[in-house]
Amino acid sequence: MAHQRLALQPLRHCQRSLVAHTHPRLLSTTAPRSSSSSSSSSSSSSPNQPPESQTASSQPPPTPKKKKPLTPAQRSFLSSALRVNQAGELAATLIYTAQTPPVVAREPHLRPLMRHMYEQEAGHLRTFEALVARHRVRPTALYPLWSALAAGLGWTTGVMSREAAMACTEAVETEIGGHYNGQIRTLLEMVAGWEAEGYDVGDEFRDLIATLRRIRDEELEHLDHAIEHDAKKAQPHWLLTGIIRAGCRGAIWVSERV
Repeated sequence: MAHQRLALQPLRHCQRSLVAHTHPRLLSTTAPRSSSSSSSSSSSSSPNQPPESQTASSQPPPTPKKKKPLTPAQRSFLSSALRVNQAGELAATLIYTAQTPPVVAREPHLRPLMRHMYEQEAGHLRTFEALVARHRVRPTALYPLWSALAAGLGWTTGVMSREAAMACTEAVETEIGGHYNGQIRTLLEMVAGWEAEGYDVGDEFRDLIATLRRIRDEELEHLDHAIEHDAKKAQPHWLLTGIIRAGCRGAIWVSERV
């Protein structure tokens, strides 16, 4: 399947400096000593000479900075980032959808928490679906496979126990949080390089970085919820979280490329 490059062009952002204004100097109000000196002064002045405030010229605004085109490597990175983020958020919504019925059946008090985490993941998914469509990024070809595996993982851990379900969230969010951090670092390096060369970054890139930071923070909030609800008590915790984290890393690697 042909790989579509990301058509992400920074929005035009024109930085304008304030126009400097000059003000008329205060003039002396001392009365003339004689009518002759007054008429002499008056005759020496050119009747067509404009006031000083009108002759002062305003400083023109600086020329807007240019936008630097994305390199093929940068386009490839952004395309793969959006593709894998969309796939990851889809998997997260399916995990919570499958976990919630068995977990809530045993622990009714967890219904608001499970709904809260699901709704945040659903919001993340809508965000990346919009970005993928806007920039014409090809979704991963393994969408059906990841969907089946995510639903199976959610149902299995939900049936096992509340602790196992929370350990699943702990493992997934640990990997996803680190994944988003890596994307943010790469984007910040790109921005720093453009600014050092005197190019304009534009609002679109800054908005994307802000969006990734917000979503990362919400994912790490889910990690905190899982720890608070006894994720570490799942047995065997090290094996369960180790397998899930390895699966997440593998899914990320494949989705970035396929």
